[in-house]
Amino acid sequence: MAAAVRECLELQLLEVEMLLAMFPKEGEMSLDEDAVPGVRRYLRDGDGALPPQLQFSVTIDVGEAKVKVELQVLLPHNYPHVAPQLFARSDALHRQQQLQLNTGLASHISSLDSGELCLLEAVQWVKDNSLPYLESSKAPSERASKEVRAKERLHRLWIYSHHIYRQELRRKIFDSAKKLDLTGFCLTGKPGVICVEGLQENCEEFWRVIRYPSWKHISCKHVESIEAEGSVHERRLFPAFEDLQFQAHGDYGLRNDYHMDLGQFLEFLKQHQSGHVFQILFGVKDKQGAV
Repeated sequence: MAAAVRECLELQLLEVEMLLAMFPKEGEMSLDEDAVPGVRRYLRDGDGALPPQLQFSVTIDVGEAKVKVELQVLLPHNYPHVAPQLFARSDALHRQQQLQLNTGLASHISSLDSGELCLLEAVQWVKDNSLPYLESSKAPSERASKEVRAKERLHRLWIYSHHIYRQELRRKIFDSAKKLDLTGFCLTGKPGVICVEGLQENCEEFWRVIRYPSWKHISCKHVESIEAEGSVHERRLFPAFEDLQFQAHGDYGLRNDYHMDLGQFLEFLKQHQSGHVFQILFGVKDKQGAV
């Protein structure tokens, strides 16, 4: 078994080196600087744990316009005896076109002889076959009229969590909101509340990203969908995505287990025309009975 893996890793190094020679310019091929040396050390020493799987991306220029298509590659230790994990993506492709492109790529790779190196073949296939998908992705946007754009819908998700503390989780929330052009807020502490608003597909992508792979004690409590006349930006309640923190009850020191002042949170919601959401999130009304 070890000998078979060693043979596979030697073939993988050979193919990666060929790709590096084909894509020598900065930014054309992204590969962790310790990836290849790690495999070489394993092959030289002949013992110890297997090195991390080789993972990299190749940026391919497609068509006369040289549209960038990135081919992401992950090589199992026993590739080429098993298929590599490949995924082609481009900012110029809509989600459906990207799915169709990858379906075509997977079909082509599966048609090749088993046990043969296929990364160079995959790169060439992406270069030769991406253009129709890029053109079909571009055409609808060029045909879009003002009437179609006027029917855009603003989505607003209200997400509840038992608590939000961890810095890496908060960083993921803020990075995702910025990347997807979403406004709203993240209420840190216990309980934790997130509101995001923007295009429907962006809100849905945000929800998918933050709850993956498994964020326990989180639920999307309420969804608002509003048809926007003109731009969805005109119907937003929040000008940016902000870090929302209120004075906590009590002094919990290093326990990092503090309850936020929900009275202040309710006032914040009312200021943003969202007082009705308080009862949806927590199942209670404010003391005056109005939300």
